[in-house]
Amino acid sequence: MPVALALLTLLRLVVAAVTPLAPDEAYYWVWSRALASGYLDHPPMVAGWIWLGTALLGDGALGVRLLGPLSGLVGAWLLAATAGDVCGDRRLGARAALLLNATLLLGIGTVTMTPDTPLIFFWTLGVFGCGRLLATGDGRWWGLIGLASGLALDSKYTGVLLPVGVLLWLVWVPGLRPWLRRPQPWLAAALALALFAPVLAWNAGHDWVSFAKQGGRTGDWQPGRAAQFLGELLAGQIGLATPVLAGLFGLGLWQVAKQGWRREPGGSLLAILAWLPLLVFAQHALGDRVQANWPAILYPTAALAAAGLGRRWQLPGVALGLGLTGLVWVQASLAPLALPMRADPTLLRLGGWEQLAGEIEAVRRAAGADYVVADNYGHAALLARLLPGVVLGLDDRWALFALPDARAQMVGKVGVLVRSARRDEAPDLRDWAEVTPLGSRERARNGMVAEGFRLYRVVGRVGDAPLAVMPHPR
Repeated sequence: MPVALALLTLLRLVVAAVTPLAPDEAYYWVWSRALASGYLDHPPMVAGWIWLGTALLGDGALGVRLLGPLSGLVGAWLLAATAGDVCGDRRLGARAALLLNATLLLGIGTVTMTPDTPLIFFWTLGVFGCGRLLATGDGRWWGLIGLASGLALDSKYTGVLLPVGVLLWLVWVPGLRPWLRRPQPWLAAALALALFAPVLAWNAGHDWVSFAKQGGRTGDWQPGRAAQFLGELLAGQIGLATPVLAGLFGLGLWQVAKQGWRREPGGSLLAILAWLPLLVFAQHALGDRVQANWPAILYPTAALAAAGLGRRWQLPGVALGLGLTGLVWVQASLAPLALPMRADPTLLRLGGWEQLAGEIEAVRRAAGADYVVADNYGHAALLARLLPGVVLGLDDRWALFALPDARAQMVGKVGVLVRSARRDEAPDLRDWAEVTPLGSRERARNGMVAEGFRLYRVVGRVGDAPLAVMPHPR
């Protein structure tokens, strides 16, 4: 397994280097250029990972994504090492690591950089710590569990399910309840809270905007669309796990649920850390759409649960998963096939940005404009990486960033506003002294259209919305 993982990691590094950045990744890269202890969308860990990667290898795609493949390598070792402690059979470790790394979730997640990338790593680290605690009874492992919990919380708010799950594990398994009367678990909780405290402080200083944005979704209730949302959640997991592995994961989760019901320590840990997120997101799907990547945290424990099911379907599942992952990598990086967007998920995120940027730059020069501005945060961040001149972001969220405010400097200056054609409303005249349409452009790859845009000639004024100067790669 070590040789296979090393080769897989090397391949992931190559794919990460040659695949263009998506708008969300460019947006998180902007975070790394304006470091803070919190952001509107998520906690700051992804910004820290990108900052470290770009400090080592520069602002190119590989620098942005460097810690993705590396965390996949270390995470696979942690998962394999956990099998003996939790499942009672060290031989299952290689299988669990192979199953997890054959999923599209890991195949895509280790060659891109999103908040899920560090979250999955620190979640796996926490599971490893629990396994060591279970196997050794050594209370010093609580330090690692607290560290992993705090860093998972600093990655994404769903990381809270790790310490909550560990607490439920202690309560549920009679043999573990004595830990509740000892100081180590509570010191671990204090460590996790201390690591998360800067995020709390940032939110307290910004009217709790991040908590409101993410927590505001939990109370939604649309029974009329619940079946649709639950179906989409299930389909998303089948797609990200790949069909055969999704079936194995489902069977594995059923097996550990039975072990958990018998209060077996190892099975209970896997059951709680998989079923708790699954139930949380199923509840969320009763009122709103759940993005396919949100339940990513249950995958490491699902892989451990499925590792003991036998090899009859494991090898075909791994082969199919790795094959599908390879196809996605090739299409994302080289795009040899002209596929419509419904058959090519890479087209929507990655296709045609460089060509579009060239056309926007030509329009800017023809209009004699001083800057380009986009009112979508991802578009603004990515265009700033592709265009040579000044690129501005127009969005209320930019007021939360330590980026230069350009409203005063752009008064009376001409710019080109780029807007997605999906936005039906006209530009807000409170933000511009003049607005004149300049036509439309399309972002396409191999003749397949991914998205349309409308361009406008605008004249700056001191408007209502923040107007931030986007950073350029160094």
